Amino acid sequence: MPEIFPGRWTARPEPGNPSNPGEPGVVLFLIGMRVNKWWRIDQYPWVFLAMARMLRHLARHPEHGMIRARNWLGRTTMQVGYWRSLDDLVAFAKDDDAPHAPAWRRYYRKASRSGAVGVWHETYILGPGSYEAIYANMPVFGLAEAVGHIKVDRTTSSSRQRVARARR
Repeated sequence: MPEIFPGRWTARPEPGNPSNPGEPGVVLFLIGMRVNKWWRIDQYPWVFLAMARMLRHLARHPEHGMIRARNWLGRTTMQVGYWRSLDDLVAFAKDDDAPHAPAWRRYYRKASRSGAVGVWHETYILGPGSYEAIYANMPVFGLAEAVGHIKVDRTTSSSRQRVARARR
């Protein structure tokens, strides 16, 4: 069972944090798939399995730049991932020796026309002062898991204070 941190905490990228080496922020990458035609069993399991292969690859190759990722499963799946930089994310996506580019081409060749499964992603660049987070009685989670966390004090007790502190 994960350690629960009592009280209120906030995400805090610290200088020198190996997950955040000199970057002004991190990249939040949301990616997922949606099964539109559940009876088309020939069209979607391999898409799901391709994502699992990518995650195993990224876990073995931290040099690609993924810091942390968490998955939510259902008819629409979603992975919340944190990356060191947009350059790292794009380089991984285009790398023919990594699992993403071949899977992307296969999706467009074999599954995109049927409409049985949809894929999506959103990318956000979180620079200094462009985010705030609060976690109450939670294990380390989300952005805090990727970049570190600190206990909320009088200087970080409101969302405005946390945004202002992140700008420093």
